[in-house]
Amino acid sequence: MEEQLEEGQIVLCTVEKIIGTTVFVKIQDNGEATLITSEISPGRIRNLRDYVVPSKKIVCKILRIKDNRIHLSLRRVKQNEKKELLDKIKKEKNLKAILKTVLKEDSEKIIEKITKTQTLLDFFEQIKQKSKILEKYTTKQQAQKIIKILESKKEKPKEIKQIIKLSSKAPDGILKVKKIINQACKDSKCSVSYIAAGKYNLRIQGQEFKKIKSEIHKVTESIEKQAKKENCEFSMEK
Repeated sequence: MEEQLEEGQIVLCTVEKIIGTTVFVKIQDNGEATLITSEISPGRIRNLRDYVVPSKKIVCKILRIKDNRIHLSLRRVKQNEKKELLDKIKKEKNLKAILKTVLKEDSEKIIEKITKTQTLLDFFEQIKQKSKILEKYTTKQQAQKIIKILESKKEKPKEIKQIIKLSSKAPDGILKVKKIINQACKDSKCSVSYIAAGKYNLRIQGQEFKKIKSEIHKVTESIEKQAKKENCEFSMEK
């Protein structure tokens, strides 16, 4: 299934050629795009080929889509966004390998059928709820083998960490800081550990990266909001 591209989306690309200050790339399974020197890396670039060379795979963000032309950025991709995409690609690769192991020469046809309407990841998410779906594409025996392999490869919980700085010069500053952190983490799975000098480590674990990413974002947003009200100093490490 060819994915509908959107502005702001993170995509895997392969560098095809470099002409002057423009880099031409191929988006995985989804056409061509370009990025200019100023979107490669912040600051001055002495040698463009220190960052991009033909055949190199890079993770980019779609800046805009105009007149069927896709403009990308490499420097605007955050580390966690890059990790999320690469984890997703790795997961799809592993699922394909499982199907190929069980289905042998029929695997390509069946993968093609499945991915006409959805991604492999979405398909296997459905299987978690209703394993019988597999039998629409495979024999009962093959489906049982696939389920057995999936169960043996259950993933470890994912984890996101965020270091924050939170301090107050008020006489009861320590109490204020503790109250802000406790309130922000109250209804979440976020655990907090003290590092040093107003530095704290927030940590959330879970099976789905998107969910824990959203949760830690809510926690840090809440801390920032409360910090402003209480005249505390707040910042996050990148």
